[in-house]
Amino acid sequence: MNKVDISSQNFAKKKSNPFWKFFWLAFLVISLAYAWYSFYAPSNKVNWVDNITPMEELTNNSSNKNTLLFFTGKWCSPCQIMKREVFADKEVEKIINSKVTSIMIDIDNPNTSEIVKYYKVGATPTTIIVDSKGEVLDYAVGKISKKKFLEMLSNSET
Repeated sequence: MNKVDISSQNFAKKKSNPFWKFFWLAFLVISLAYAWYSFYAPSNKVNWVDNITPMEELTNNSSNKNTLLFFTGKWCSPCQIMKREVFADKEVEKIINSKVTSIMIDIDNPNTSEIVKYYKVGATPTTIIVDSKGEVLDYAVGKISKKKFLEMLSNSET
């Protein structure tokens, strides 16, 4: 019984190696920085439509502009990356604002469930370009690059 008490006393007296203190502190700082960066999305100048468009308006659009539907979620890390890498780009902002009506749709919002079901969105981010009748012109599931996004826009021009 003395051996257990002596060994526990020796363990309590040992100091931890300074390397491990530094290692865990660095790990914590790097982890927090990465988490912040993953969910950081800078503001952009894309003219997103604030009010959610009912399906009737989306499928009977009187304007000749196509509509960009970007299905996202506040918790979606790839969505935040797209907002940072694609939508914050000046060239993309200019093209979106001039050629399409852009709508950002939060799939967790109960008011958007009709649109989410209509376009069968099961994952985020989902980028859909529709014409004035609501017909899908181009569709991409998952994070896409600026180059792929610009290709989608140019392929769907009327």
